[in-house]
Amino acid sequence: MNTPTSLLEPSAAVCEIARLSRDARFDGVFFTAVLSTRIYCRPVCPARPPKPENVVYYPSAAAAQAQGFRPCLRCRPELAPGNQLWQQGEHLVSRGLKLINEGYLADHSLEMLAERLDIGARQLRRLFVKHLGAPPMAVHATQRLLFAKQLLSETSLSITDVAMASGFGSLRRFNAAFAEANHAQPRDFRRSPKARSDKALVLRLGYRPPYDFSALLGFLQTRALPGIEQVEAHSYQRVFATGDAPGWLRVSAWPGEQHALQLELLNVPPSQMLGVVTRIRRMFDLDADPLAIAHTLNASPLLAPLVERYPGLRLPGGWDGFEVAVRAVLGQQVSVAAARTLASRIVHRYGIAIESPAGVGLDCLFPGPEQLAEADLGQMGITQARIDTIKGIARALIEGRVDFAVEQPLQTFIQRWVQLPGIGEWTAHYIAMRVLKHPDAFPAADLILRREANPRDAPLSTRALQALAESWRPWRAYSVMYLWRAATDSAAARKEST
Repeated sequence: MNTPTSLLEPSAAVCEIARLSRDARFDGVFFTAVLSTRIYCRPVCPARPPKPENVVYYPSAAAAQAQGFRPCLRCRPELAPGNQLWQQGEHLVSRGLKLINEGYLADHSLEMLAERLDIGARQLRRLFVKHLGAPPMAVHATQRLLFAKQLLSETSLSITDVAMASGFGSLRRFNAAFAEANHAQPRDFRRSPKARSDKALVLRLGYRPPYDFSALLGFLQTRALPGIEQVEAHSYQRVFATGDAPGWLRVSAWPGEQHALQLELLNVPPSQMLGVVTRIRRMFDLDADPLAIAHTLNASPLLAPLVERYPGLRLPGGWDGFEVAVRAVLGQQVSVAAARTLASRIVHRYGIAIESPAGVGLDCLFPGPEQLAEADLGQMGITQARIDTIKGIARALIEGRVDFAVEQPLQTFIQRWVQLPGIGEWTAHYIAMRVLKHPDAFPAADLILRREANPRDAPLSTRALQALAESWRPWRAYSVMYLWRAATDSAAARKEST
């Protein structure tokens, strides 16, 4: 991993400076525990800073809670973004965290988690304690309890629904665990949010600055599918399948909040809520660490000016893996607009119609592998080769030959996908960028990237670009976003000048 240790695990001196300056770039990277009050905080806590001799730093909220500290009521640790350095690499701890964040330990044992990662349970526990300060089960429990605290504070869900939403099958066990962690009962955190006529659930999703939300929306807008997505200047809306019924989401900037987005959810069952929120955080890259990314990319003479010119670029995700894969195939060697047109035709013919709530206007789900495996995709302007590839992907997913498991190493994912007819390195890496959100995915064969890497001469070869990008690891996917953005702006400037 090409990331300095000082950025991966900040020294006490760095933590002290960040704490005293309330540096939001370190929010979620570490937590501050106060010995005199037995409370732990985010680095951005607005409370008066405690004396240095009363402060202990922890790498995770779980580590602080494992030592008996309770979350601060002012800075609310449940709003801190995740630590991307431990969520998106390929270290065993990182891969385990991805599964925990997906809710794996809600239905599986620690031994099953370890077996899936091909490691012993004892060794996995040791690694978690070494790097995060708490074992996997404690990390899982802290995640659930902090999410419950947010739901209690920001929504009108009943305590029973909060318990279910945070992964507790028993209200009694939830009450006991919550009281032990917070030194208070769940009812003590109840608030009375303003009621909404559409009954939407509203949550705040924190991130580390800088965060270019407008650029991310722009990327999604050019690819939005009518009936499924709607992207406006300041928001993204989507319909999605959740359990046996469709749900709707809307993401926009949090009013008056400098470092957060507002999430509105409609018709999401409590049992699905944590998984939905986790997926949205991944889709909007809310756990990215721009400080660590910039530290690596600024070492490149090519990328440093772009990092300065476009602060806060993020890696836009896709909601559904199969949808992204189909659209990636449709986008092979054609423009984004052309690929969107072809995808819209598939949705029009094979999309799953649903009844949309009043005022939402999104009334269609993207067809799944089962719908497209044997579908007649002729007469849509799609080449036969791409039709065969789409059907091949659908059958491979149904048969389990490929999948979108978030914990799999990048190379494993690429090797499995390129075995499918019609899937090359470019397509596989693009899917890894958008679905796995792997920060080091890199579609080196992309013509735009090869042009932007050598703007004053002929495009670099794929091999030359791969060699150049070695020093950009483990953030090559972010370099893609910077180079694509530069190309888009250059094209727009040329168009204005003609």
